[in-house]
Amino acid sequence: MTVNVGIYLFPDVEVLDFAGPYEVFTTASRVHTRLGGDREPFKVFTVGRHRLPVKARAGLSVLVDHTLETHPPIDLLIVPGGVIDGELAADGLMEWLRATAATAGICAAVCTGAFLLARAGLLDGRQVTTHWEDQAQLQEDFPGLSVVADRRWVDLGHLVTSGGISAGIDMSLHLVERLAGRQLALATARQMEYRWLDGDDATGS
Repeated sequence: MTVNVGIYLFPDVEVLDFAGPYEVFTTASRVHTRLGGDREPFKVFTVGRHRLPVKARAGLSVLVDHTLETHPPIDLLIVPGGVIDGELAADGLMEWLRATAATAGICAAVCTGAFLLARAGLLDGRQVTTHWEDQAQLQEDFPGLSVVADRRWVDLGHLVTSGGISAGIDMSLHLVERLAGRQLALATARQMEYRWLDGDDATGS
């Protein structure tokens, strides 16, 4: 079974927050094929509110693949962070997040993407994490959450949150392991020449 991975993009999104997971899941599919697999485990695409290019943080322009209305079914939703003030007030976004969460097997947030899932009401009463610099603000804004420090990612099954930037790579490799096996996750990390912090090592920010 191929898992459809939809990555939400928006203006001032943090580049590695979305590019890190994109690299992990596309590399995992490539490595899987190289190891003799017959069907790619992940199909990755980006989703935005408009088909216009998105200017990420620091000025990188990215053309999204699909809009909120036209994307294929999403099995794994990745919500990256960045400057999210505009997204918190964006028309229809919270409704889309709730609707997508209801049908996706997993919703995962990187960094301040947790604020978007929290605003949509998806994290109420749950243990979560985010970038170390934003943990106190997340707890203040959403007092019903249990915000934890010194964790690269927190996996609650349907909902997964990670620390900032490079922590999203660790979380994504964890999800590769969960969905397609540890051998592929390790091979993916090796192909990326990335020291994966997993299991008991997944602490710190």
